[in-house]
Amino acid sequence: QVSLVESGGGLVQAGGSLRLSCAASGSIFSIISMGWYRQAPGKQRELVATKTNGGNTNYADSVKGRFTISRDNAKNTVYLQMNNLNPEDTAIYYCNGYIYTTPHQWDEYWGQGTQLTVSS
Repeated sequence: QVSLVESGGGLVQAGGSLRLSCAASGSIFSIISMGWYRQAPGKQRELVATKTNGGNTNYADSVKGRFTISRDNAKNTVYLQMNNLNPEDTAIYYCNGYIYTTPHQWDEYWGQGTQLTVSS
């Protein structure tokens, strides 16, 4: 069993910064990728940023240049540094991971979500 636990959400003013963290724990053999998705009220969940174990990154166009994803592979932790936040970034942010629990078995895992609210 694998769990992803997010932290770092909260309320911030427009133009401000915040960092989210997500730690994976449990029966982890290796991690393929970890990343962040978000879901705003009335909208579908969307990709924010992902980073593979090899270091490849992918960002949503709406956050390029403002958000930075990073990983601490030794701690099985992924971070999302968010700068120049605006009210459109308000959403629940979910941590996501594709994780091997054995050499041959992988699955997709989700955190419980953390709320980010950006006030104007």
